[in-house]
Amino acid sequence: MSIDRLRAIMAALRDPERGCPWDREQTWATIAPHTLEEAYELADAIERGDATHVRDELGDLLFQVVFQARIAEEQGLFDFDAVAAAISDKLERRHPHVFGMATVNSAAEQTRAWEEHKAAERRAAGSAVGTLDGVALGLPALTRAAKLGRRAASVGFDWSRAADVLAKVAEESKELEDAFAEGRKSAVEEELGDLLFSLAQFARHAGLDPEASLRSANAKFERRFQCMEAWLAEQGRTPGDATPDELETLWAKAKQELG
Repeated sequence: MSIDRLRAIMAALRDPERGCPWDREQTWATIAPHTLEEAYELADAIERGDATHVRDELGDLLFQVVFQARIAEEQGLFDFDAVAAAISDKLERRHPHVFGMATVNSAAEQTRAWEEHKAAERRAAGSAVGTLDGVALGLPALTRAAKLGRRAASVGFDWSRAADVLAKVAEESKELEDAFAEGRKSAVEEELGDLLFSLAQFARHAGLDPEASLRSANAKFERRFQCMEAWLAEQGRTPGDATPDELETLWAKAKQELG
């Protein structure tokens, strides 16, 4: 099987005598940033609809899982099979409507059931059972904000409509504007955070991923700016050579041509 081949390759890379020096030196902590990077590269390939790169990035991410599991196996903690068994058990346990006798009538109902299962598992394990417990600190801030909002919503602490959240966004924007006008730097930082948090909640209510929305905006900005650079390069110039008015005109042109 291909997974067995991948695991054998990983074992060879980590071999104390004949393995790769770089791979042998790695630990959970040093590999973690690479794992996050591969996850983002996968998300990027998915957003671009590039099937070949999605396949390749999935492979890179799978390698990260095999790598981390191999490190654990060497320490006598667990191995890849234990990782696969644990997630299989969890999926069956959290989907009783598929693997048991429970009934779920909608995706929203399943989301609530999923959170209830997670809370029950934390209680069974003796972990803290606060509504917001277990929302990983390492998540991107916008993603974590949306997840915190979903957790709070699970106990009824939420806006009832997306329009209400949008009104909150406007309120936070005004408070940011006021803090900036008054020159209160610490207040500006706080109000900016409140505004971003509110925007994440609006995205949640609108059925959008705030992190994906921002990545899309980043990509759009890159496309337009690179187009401006290309036009200036044809004249033997760079953006640094152009006046603000010229850049604004080129930006408007890029928006019109690229959307």
